[in-house]
Amino acid sequence: MSTDRDTPFLSIRELNKSYAVPVLIDVHFDLCAGEVHALVGANGAGKSTLARIICGLTDPDSGCMTLQGQPHAPSDKAEAERLGVYMVLQEPNLIGTLTIAENLFLNRMPHSLGFVRYQKMDDDARRALAMVGLSDFDPTVPVAQLGVGQQQLVEIAQALSHACRLLILDEPTAPLTDPEIDLLFKHIERLKREGVGIIYISHRLAEIRRIADRVTVLRDGCVVDTRPVEGITLDKIVQLMTGRDAVAEIDTGTRQIGGVAMRVEGLCRGNTVRNVSFEVRRGEILGVAGLVGSGRTETMRAIFGADQPDAGQVMLGESNTPIRTHQPRDAVRAGIGLVPEDRKAHGLLLPQPVRTNITLARLRDVMGPKGWIDPELERNAAETLRRSLDVRSTSVEQPVEELSGGNQQKVVIARWLMRDSDVLLFDEPTRGIDVGTKWTVYELLGELARRGKAIVVVSSDLPELMSICDRIAVMSAGELVATFKRGQWTQESIMAAAISGYIEHAGVQETN
Repeated sequence: MSTDRDTPFLSIRELNKSYAVPVLIDVHFDLCAGEVHALVGANGAGKSTLARIICGLTDPDSGCMTLQGQPHAPSDKAEAERLGVYMVLQEPNLIGTLTIAENLFLNRMPHSLGFVRYQKMDDDARRALAMVGLSDFDPTVPVAQLGVGQQQLVEIAQALSHACRLLILDEPTAPLTDPEIDLLFKHIERLKREGVGIIYISHRLAEIRRIADRVTVLRDGCVVDTRPVEGITLDKIVQLMTGRDAVAEIDTGTRQIGGVAMRVEGLCRGNTVRNVSFEVRRGEILGVAGLVGSGRTETMRAIFGADQPDAGQVMLGESNTPIRTHQPRDAVRAGIGLVPEDRKAHGLLLPQPVRTNITLARLRDVMGPKGWIDPELERNAAETLRRSLDVRSTSVEQPVEELSGGNQQKVVIARWLMRDSDVLLFDEPTRGIDVGTKWTVYELLGELARRGKAIVVVSSDLPELMSICDRIAVMSAGELVATFKRGQWTQESIMAAAISGYIEHAGVQETN
């Protein structure tokens, strides 16, 4: 395969795409073989739409593309893959009822005499999973049992197992922790040496400086600039993305930490949540760190009643009486809100408008005197929150599925603002969100804490937790193993705690 960096492997000229409004406007873009070309921009800038056009998931309105000098206009994803074009989507695109192995080899299962060779498929799956650090995973486990971060690693393993010529990675590291990211980058370097062209979409600008050769910035559907990564500063990238200077540091404001708002004692669910106990106070932002699969998400879901715990209890305020959350609506009524890790599967009614998704948790506030929803009240309430959070939509009537990932996240957050919950659980709240929107979320977390809300933030981004939190609890292998106060932690101490449970379990297994 050619690795000539001067000849475009993929060439895009005057590409246009509109939905209700223009999404891509006269886009020009080149990718060379053996190059990592980063694509950055605010949510709604058109990055994912451009990627979907390249891999056959969306048709452009006009413009042309060439791949190795030949016209490139795939009619669907399968045709693009036959040409060697593969994409890892921002949101996992796996079939939950199928096993890991079946998802990895869905269209190319090994067979003999018309029968699937399951043993060979499982062995091949183990080799593919080992490439992303999942060598201990059982390939016969249904994907639905995995967390979002684990599903993302399976998606990456699937892409790496193909003989691809062009690989598109759309926010591949958003749910991953540092060790998984390091392993992914090693494979990216290998693919570069093999002459694979890689389009890397990410809001994590430090990653782009580390892995990319060139960067193209999109703003409002237009290409603002394309530059070599060498020599460009992070502040300059932010300025090109947003049209304004970067903010120097995160300030969540002066807050008064009050009494206990929620106390969790002895929470257990199988092997994923094991005797977890902690408390969060009014006005406090408590971070929860840990590796993918450490039990962070499962703990939040058990508190919220989305999964039933085997043991343990949750108490609110100074009360020693446990609340009973047999299902999420019980938690909502008790004053607990959850912004889930997988917003599309668990946080949104995608075909429904922004209006419905925002008011869903507080319908009584938009009802008329006869108990029916008052359309005007509902629109006004939703519009107020849409403007407050700067949700980029044509109106509150636009279906949520048409919004970018960051704007979808804002809609989920708006719902709990309308509900005015006392305890808010944020699971990866800035996953897949651009720099400008992240600041909006950080400012919002600070404002909520200043109003006396108790905030729990699960995040794979350690610098983020270290910047915004008052305390950080660390989970490892299903257990809460350490809690650090501000000023006590370092990135090294948090990571050491995050892997401690796995080291102990490995030692037990070796002894046995």
